[in-house]
Amino acid sequence: MLTALRRLAGTWVAKALFVLLILSFAVWGIGDTAKNLFAPDTSIARVGGQPVTLEEGQAAMRREMQRLARELGPQFENDPRLRRLVAERAVDQLVLDQVLRAEAERLKIAVPDSAVRDFVFSIQGFQGLDGRFSQAAFQNFLRSNDLSEPGFLALIRADLARQQIAMAVRSGATGPDALAKPLLRWLEEQRSVTLVSLPAAAAPEPAAPEEAQLRRFHENNPERFSSPEYREATVAVMTAELLSREVEVTEAEIAAAYDARRGQFETPERRRLAQALLPEEEKAREISGAWTTGAEFEAIAAQAQAAGGQALELGLVDRAGLPVPELAEAAFGAPEGSVTAPVQSPFGWHVFKVEAVEPGHSRPLAEVRDQLRRDLAQEKAADIAFERANRVEDALAGGATLAEVAQRFGLGLASFRADANGLDAEGRPVPLPVIEAARAPLLRAVFATDRGAAPRLQETEAGFVAIEIKDIAPPALRPFETVEAAVREAWEADARLRAQEERAAALLAATREGRTLAAAAQEAGLGSREVGAVGRTPRTGAAVPPELLGPLFQLQPNEATMVRTRDGFAVAQVLEITPGNPEADTAGLDRLRREVEQSVAEDLEVQFLAALRARSDVRVNPRMLDALAQP
Repeated sequence: MLTALRRLAGTWVAKALFVLLILSFAVWGIGDTAKNLFAPDTSIARVGGQPVTLEEGQAAMRREMQRLARELGPQFENDPRLRRLVAERAVDQLVLDQVLRAEAERLKIAVPDSAVRDFVFSIQGFQGLDGRFSQAAFQNFLRSNDLSEPGFLALIRADLARQQIAMAVRSGATGPDALAKPLLRWLEEQRSVTLVSLPAAAAPEPAAPEEAQLRRFHENNPERFSSPEYREATVAVMTAELLSREVEVTEAEIAAAYDARRGQFETPERRRLAQALLPEEEKAREISGAWTTGAEFEAIAAQAQAAGGQALELGLVDRAGLPVPELAEAAFGAPEGSVTAPVQSPFGWHVFKVEAVEPGHSRPLAEVRDQLRRDLAQEKAADIAFERANRVEDALAGGATLAEVAQRFGLGLASFRADANGLDAEGRPVPLPVIEAARAPLLRAVFATDRGAAPRLQETEAGFVAIEIKDIAPPALRPFETVEAAVREAWEADARLRAQEERAAALLAATREGRTLAAAAQEAGLGSREVGAVGRTPRTGAAVPPELLGPLFQLQPNEATMVRTRDGFAVAQVLEITPGNPEADTAGLDRLRREVEQSVAEDLEVQFLAALRARSDVRVNPRMLDALAQP
């Protein structure tokens, strides 16, 4: 017996059974660990191993959808494509916030409580009629944006830290002459040319076509002479605009919404600022003195650069655009046209010139009451829509017709026969039960529906829509006799265009044989003209067709080209090339330096963020992103 057992233990079957027994004890002993190991990841993304939770994504997406609904008003439609885009944007922003938060912690950037408090107090939407911070307005904002006070303050603190990083990265940008001068030379390059215009209308009268030619032209161009596809359809639509007629908005709700959204109706004071940033206080005071006594910005920029700093135009900014409270206080406390004393920040010493002031203003409740009423009605209607959509879908699944569900649930209903543009056979727009902005999305849905498909409620850009296709008439070539006049007109237009194309090709061939364009045109009995100072930028009413500019600036002197224009053809030959002269256009060079500097600063920030993201091992969970985008 023992011998038999030993013999059995040596077989591969027994060894496999022992392995299974050992594995079962192992998994039983570490059940929790195994469960965690094989459990699906429920985070939307991970940044350096740290999760971005589904709850964070839902909150961010909810805030963004509410913002879009307020901004777009009646035009807002909660369709799947929009939800997907908003979900991707929300997740991307959460990932970026986490990446920057980690970088701020690595750099040990601290934002004191006083800076957060001052920034919040400076937000005009949180200020009452007396100009002081309003706790009621602040709490209304938090409620309407689904935020807690600690969460909002954390967002502000992170944003201020992020702005410090961004300003540090951007401060290293310069617009060097090695880049600005060649660019200005290229941008301001001008050319003088000989131009021959050949409009189709000026072509010789073509010989009268025979009927056989017209019939062949008719058959060879069916896209010109065919009727479009027509569809006979019945549609039932449920939109927020329709449902909003059923809801009631009280004056108390309007007043509360006005308090919560006060920031929408208030334009903060903005100032056009120029700034000089210096590493030393003494140099900053010299800049301030020179600027105060009337020095031009170009001189200030040169003086700042010589002192190891820089000067740049900030453009129009509001108080929130200057995240360091000391800077905002200095720039917004100075009168228009004045220059501030040097102000210190972590980045150095700042001197501001207030070039212009745009006062802020507030729209009173009486002025925006109707807008708020419509917005609130739309929001309430959107809540009703999803609940009612389920009932409509159930009714359709139970065999109800579109007419029946439209009557029972207050849907818009229409039966029509139209092409993809919503026109009937006479070219008149057919009536549809949607606003004008939703006609095109509704028609796209109609022409994407299969004939014979059972109507079901679907969410589209036009709202909730149920469609029944009753008939489809495909495009058909109209009989020649019914479109003979149109065929003749099109044939003659094509003949004129071909004639001008042949003339243009002959002129171009002559220039390649060594003749000038002017001489070739004269021999052909055509007129030509010389046009000077042709620049790269198209101008309204310019002598040279805009279609010529691109090819023209690829030619060398005496080379020629021909192009198709809006009304025919044009041939041009380059006579002379005059490059731009940066030394003679100091104002243009200074302006281009600033533009290059701004562009370099933006590129530096983008590249810095991309590098941070690449270093942070960002992984987005597609399954959870799909779940976030679902209604």
